[in-house]
Amino acid sequence: MSTTNGTSTASDRTDAETEDAGEQKNTEEKEKELHDEDEKERSELYSLRENITDSNIYTATSPSVIPKETRTKTHPLVLDWAYGMNQTLPILSLQDEERLVILYICAHVAVMYDYTSNAQHLLQGHGSPITCLCASEDRRWLVTADMGQESLVIVWDAYTGIPVRTLFDCHPEGGVSALALSKDSKYLATVGAGAVQRVCIWNWTDESESPECQVDLSPKYGCQNQILFNPSDDTQLVSNSSTQVLFYNWERGHLEYSAPEITDKTFNMVLGSLSQSIFHYNGEQAFTATSAGNIVLWDKQNESVFRQPVVRKAIKLVPLQKEAITVLTLTDSFIVTGDVNGHIKFYDGNLKLINLYNEFNLDPIRSISFSKEKPSISGLGCPKDCTLDAKPFVIRNFVLSTTHATAVHVNAQRNVPQTLLKEHAEPLEAVACHPKQPLVAMGSHSGTIKAWDYERKEAVCSRVFQPHKQIRCITYDPQGFYLAVGFASGALQIVDACTLQSDVEECLQYSQDSITHIAFSQDSCYLAAADTGKAVTLLHRCKEGTQEIWKYQGRYHSHYKPIQDLLFGVDLDSNQPRLLSLGMDRRLVEYDLQNSGENGLLILSYDRIEQSAVPTCMVWYPPLTPEHFILTASNLYKMKLFNATSKMCRKTVFGPSYGSPVKKMAILPASKDGDPNSRYMAYITHKIRYFSVGIQILPLDGNPHKSFAMICHSTGVSTLACSYDGRYAFTAGGQDCTVFSWELNLSSLEASAALGGKGMHPFYNLLEGGRDGQLFKEMEEYFYYCQLQNQDLDTMETRLVSTRIPLADVPFLMRALGFYPTEQELEDMQNEVKFSRYAETRNYVTDIDLEEFIKLYVNHRPAFGISRQELCNAFQVLGKPDEEGKYAIDRDELLELLQARGEHMTEDDLAECFTALLGVSAEGGSGTESLLESVLPAEISMETFATDILGFSSATQELSQEHEHDL
Repeated sequence: MSTTNGTSTASDRTDAETEDAGEQKNTEEKEKELHDEDEKERSELYSLRENITDSNIYTATSPSVIPKETRTKTHPLVLDWAYGMNQTLPILSLQDEERLVILYICAHVAVMYDYTSNAQHLLQGHGSPITCLCASEDRRWLVTADMGQESLVIVWDAYTGIPVRTLFDCHPEGGVSALALSKDSKYLATVGAGAVQRVCIWNWTDESESPECQVDLSPKYGCQNQILFNPSDDTQLVSNSSTQVLFYNWERGHLEYSAPEITDKTFNMVLGSLSQSIFHYNGEQAFTATSAGNIVLWDKQNESVFRQPVVRKAIKLVPLQKEAITVLTLTDSFIVTGDVNGHIKFYDGNLKLINLYNEFNLDPIRSISFSKEKPSISGLGCPKDCTLDAKPFVIRNFVLSTTHATAVHVNAQRNVPQTLLKEHAEPLEAVACHPKQPLVAMGSHSGTIKAWDYERKEAVCSRVFQPHKQIRCITYDPQGFYLAVGFASGALQIVDACTLQSDVEECLQYSQDSITHIAFSQDSCYLAAADTGKAVTLLHRCKEGTQEIWKYQGRYHSHYKPIQDLLFGVDLDSNQPRLLSLGMDRRLVEYDLQNSGENGLLILSYDRIEQSAVPTCMVWYPPLTPEHFILTASNLYKMKLFNATSKMCRKTVFGPSYGSPVKKMAILPASKDGDPNSRYMAYITHKIRYFSVGIQILPLDGNPHKSFAMICHSTGVSTLACSYDGRYAFTAGGQDCTVFSWELNLSSLEASAALGGKGMHPFYNLLEGGRDGQLFKEMEEYFYYCQLQNQDLDTMETRLVSTRIPLADVPFLMRALGFYPTEQELEDMQNEVKFSRYAETRNYVTDIDLEEFIKLYVNHRPAFGISRQELCNAFQVLGKPDEEGKYAIDRDELLELLQARGEHMTEDDLAECFTALLGVSAEGGSGTESLLESVLPAEISMETFATDILGFSSATQELSQEHEHDL
């Protein structure tokens, strides 16, 4: 029996029911999978909290700033406060119902500033300048990234300030230029800063060290400096450079992008450079702001397809205003812009103007950040918008920053701006501490001086010097009455230390060269200034009627290379002031203040204090010994003590070697309650890569454990100043417009030094292999051999057991160990030992024991070996290039230079040296000249000099490794 059309058999119905049941089952399974996936994502997002349920991160429920008194002080240097901000980066609002908190960047440190309690929580972890930052929508997670050689991306817990995830070298080609968090905070997008930018999407909540997906961008699209997730769809992103907008789509580990064309021809209008891009709050459209005051509207051209990026096209150009739009962002249902006139405007989704703030008199807007707290929807007490309906204008409170380093908080209900921060917007190189009060003054290239009470963390006063600008250095006089200001124009201004005002408005102009150093005498009667013209200017304070004036005494061009330091002191015999200057020309110059006057500034003495090293700074050594010393530091990591009267070098020690030589030193004041013999010194180091601040236990002896340092600024450090009570040190970063305040914990430094060992233990560790190494064994053998030699090797008499050798044998012992000091260095060693006890006993020391010799050896030998680059530089200076561009030195010219320049050497001395180096016998009766011709080629190349003469294995390798000690 057949069935008719439109009917079905029981079998057909059963199959259909089975199919429907299967589809229903599949649907339920898919829904379960999606539910499980959502649960997994939620658990992953807070997995770090679940793994450490007893940690502060898990228990914290709101932002909190750690009180200063509860901070652990386990380090000798603790960053106490950050003055300044990076005005090129945005400021984020972390405000809640109780506190007004903002996040901003100072150099390589992120600062959570609680304006309500005037407290900072400093997020430290980066070693290079932070280049971008972002925050999750709920402000729980903060992300910072830098652009250094070892770039980092760090995710912080905003409630505790604890880092919860660090991505190491995620963009090794140059660091990170932009980053963003997705709406659910699970995914993090980063944009590399290399020549070929790479965009990566990371699931930072898992333990994977690789991104979910990535794509390389074509350099033709310019440097993408901003990126943003679509708040409605985490698989879509937008980024832009000044010329191109890119749209991204990523699914299942695959990331692609499209670059729709956008030029002036697109709409036959001036487009302007692109500033920022955002997605519409509906997620479908996107906007881009331009410097011509336009908004570009982007819309979809196709639906999202797997492995196909969503294609968008610029469909409209909306001319909002004539002024450049610098900021474009979203808040709730409003599109918000900020411009170069300091105006903030609010638009609805159709770009209809709703309200504007144009009465705040602000600088160009750099960023706008809204509070996470949603406003009351009632609208009671809110201002009206600027539409015809005049509806209540209900928005969140917000914080904005300007290009002139100002942060302003705007209360949306009261429509009142409140300035939170106003910092220096140009390089800051000048810092000085008041000698009797907790005040620190800072001067910048903008011509602004600002004085802070560093205990209460409050600005006391400020002044702007408009005509001269560019403040290069400042200093207080020892009495605390005056503050001297030196300008790049060569002008000097002396103002009241409390008010920063002066009776005479005209600056003192005695030089056209930039002022680099200023110093007052101890009685505040003299003021000296050094400038880039390598000259020193002297002023004398005197009375003219009832008014005190600073009278010009003279100016002397005392150095032929830049002046490194300027120092006033006191003559111990006459109690009269002394003035000294130290230059890169290795000269220590003392001036005759008593006879200087109408005849100008006179010179009392010139002393060359170095042979090859370049001195970097000097200070008066504290009275720890009966002698009065001047302490200097050099670029070869050495510190030297010179007798203040005779200028004789009395001690040489191995200085701090944290990757770069000491640039400036400051002796900390003696503690009123502590041991008078316990003194300390603060210092800063300066090099391309390492800029650190450190403290050193005195007296100096070369023990490396008595010194501690850490990175203070990531791009450079200009100067150092210490508080009058020795509790704080201040460092200025120069280009980063930042000053850091460091709290000194001297007891921690003493504990650290004690852990390094007592007695000779630290010095044994400075020898290769330590006390059990081959070098120490050789020292013992050579030392014993010297004792035998002084008692006659062939004698049969009973030998006198002794632990000392004559001082005259020290040069031979040094050379036997492979250290070949110059005659001047040998004389310094002899004087160091000979006069070591003369002040106490009035007797010379004529012998030395093994322990004293080891200290002498480790302190005087070169800190590091010869590098290939140094040898190349020498051949480029002394030699001539051949056809292949390789440098060589003529043999006769080299021999003449060795005899005529530097310390005197005879032909016999040269012959002895070269035959010893080459392993050639000098016997045979031939003359010195013919001997040198036979062992040396007519043209000596660098390769020949390195391999054949110096005996290095290969000239293509480093002659010796550059030892750089990481902090």
